[in-house]
Amino acid sequence: MKYQLRCKKCGKVIGDFATWFRQDQQCECGSGYAEVEYFDVKPFRYDKPANDSYQDYYFDLLPIEKRENIVSFGEGLIPMERWNNLEEYAKSKGVDCKVFVYRNDQNAGSGSFKDISAALAATVLKENGVKEYCLASTGNAGVAFATYLAKAGIKFTEFAPNCIDPATVEAIRNVGQPIVISKGGYGDAKAEAANYHKENKVLISGGNTDPLRIESKRLLVNECIRQIGQLPTVYMQAVAGGTSPLAFEKGFRDLQAMTGDKSLKLPRMLLVQQDECDPMVNAWEKATAAGFPEGWEKDYEAKKDIKTRIGILTAANPGNYPLVAPLVRKSGGTFIRVKEAELPQYGKEMKRSQETLMGPASMVCYAGFYQAVDKGLIHDGDVVLLNTGEGSDRAGWFKDLVEN
Repeated sequence: MKYQLRCKKCGKVIGDFATWFRQDQQCECGSGYAEVEYFDVKPFRYDKPANDSYQDYYFDLLPIEKRENIVSFGEGLIPMERWNNLEEYAKSKGVDCKVFVYRNDQNAGSGSFKDISAALAATVLKENGVKEYCLASTGNAGVAFATYLAKAGIKFTEFAPNCIDPATVEAIRNVGQPIVISKGGYGDAKAEAANYHKENKVLISGGNTDPLRIESKRLLVNECIRQIGQLPTVYMQAVAGGTSPLAFEKGFRDLQAMTGDKSLKLPRMLLVQQDECDPMVNAWEKATAAGFPEGWEKDYEAKKDIKTRIGILTAANPGNYPLVAPLVRKSGGTFIRVKEAELPQYGKEMKRSQETLMGPASMVCYAGFYQAVDKGLIHDGDVVLLNTGEGSDRAGWFKDLVEN
């Protein structure tokens, strides 16, 4: 065995994923937050051709025992493109920086940044003989998990809020997986998924701190080294639950352990939310105004009046804020709010300058870059990475706003 799981709360070694699944993804202390540790830590060589999936390329850095269990559509090894239009905008404001965009819309599975999580989950579940799985999702995760688990021969049930986009429903049903649409919002869908898990003894996704999601997404750190030769100094992403920032920090710690380089610096994290669903931004602004008093990271509120049309960014109750916000502060970063009504304008600019269009969640990150420059959050010499969420295929309403 090349890895073990350790509880983040009590520090107890749990064992492998087979043990973790038998214990219903909980430590004996009751915590559901565990982290993967690897036994043979050594520098990774990036000199082989990157023409396979990330699971094959980074096999030695993942909790997979046998390559034949890999479930893949060739996801993960996607380009980090340098976008001159963003660099030129920064220059117009007196800032000389490099800007890279990680194109998750080019993932071969479902075209979103949930594909690498779903791919590793499908592989590990298959390797450990799991036959059924369930998840509550607002969109991208549901499509990705439905797609990859179908390929692995695992039954998957998606529980979705009533605001889910019809195109997402169609995508899940097209791969032959069932979907249960709640009469209520995302919170209701999560409760229904939890009941299904309990009553039917079906394994359920561990949520934003699920080690399967963290381990897959942490490899973005390695992709930075492979593709641009260094870590970025600024990391940007639209956030709902905040798994990716947590994963990036885990990848950063793993990279330090592999290289022994303590001079490496965690990028400043600039995390973006749209004004129609911005509970993390609200909590951060409150903490900033109060000077970050003791316990500030636990002081957050759910946003009650949600009007956003961006289904995958509808996490009104930011349960991961106590984990994500301290990480943002540690990195020297901040949270940014953009106006949802202005996103089509940014979509038109992207289409004109880059001849491409991404989905609305990606546009939240894209618009956030302009805000960051305007607020002086991007500095001379910065290397900025935008981790974009998804393509425009499952958000026809947004595509129509941009093109008409």
